[in-house]
Amino acid sequence: DTTILQVFTKTLSLLPKFKKGKDLLRSHPILYTKNQQTMGFFNKLKNAASKAIKEDLLKSMGIDDADDGGMTRDEFEANKPDELRKDIRMISGCADRQTSADVSNVSSFQLPDPAGRAGGACTSTLLKVLYADERVPEEDLSFTQVLEQMRRHLKEGGYSQIPQLTSMNPIDVEAKFDLVPETATGVRRAVMIGINYVGDEPGELSGCWNDVLNMKKYIMDVHGFEE
Repeated sequence: DTTILQVFTKTLSLLPKFKKGKDLLRSHPILYTKNQQTMGFFNKLKNAASKAIKEDLLKSMGIDDADDGGMTRDEFEANKPDELRKDIRMISGCADRQTSADVSNVSSFQLPDPAGRAGGACTSTLLKVLYADERVPEEDLSFTQVLEQMRRHLKEGGYSQIPQLTSMNPIDVEAKFDLVPETATGVRRAVMIGINYVGDEPGELSGCWNDVLNMKKYIMDVHGFEE
């Protein structure tokens, strides 16, 4: 998507301002750990990219950055460029100030054939809500209900991370949660990416590839995606 590409490109362009980005990370291995205090670098980078993109967006809309506080939500929705009108929704594993946990054994999440493998706490919890023991819930769940159940299960499991729901456009969070809108037609395709950061000690993960396999089974069994 154009907007995602803009964020990525803008982020890359800012890396030199943070002491050559990659070299800085390599020289500070602690930045790879899951300690929340080490996430300051990444948050600073993300915030800088977001600020630059916001300035470019306001400029394209003919709005002075100093005056953007007076824009109402309706005014923004009416004037935002086409790149921001895409139907994109994201469930993230935690709040910006947090990190998402990698779980060594996900059998307690009742995943489809976990076989005691590692996995991400967020993905495992999402599947626990939507597909525990390879069964879908008897009653439809709303976006709010899915998110609330995920947060409750994580808290009960001793995880501090708080999953978030983000949408490019306003949505009815009380509407039925579905990965594929009922009105969708045509071939269903999914790009699924799991990165374990192999060799990047001590930041190497164990469950990302398994998350992809479990999500793949879910969308094929429940949402009609083909191999």
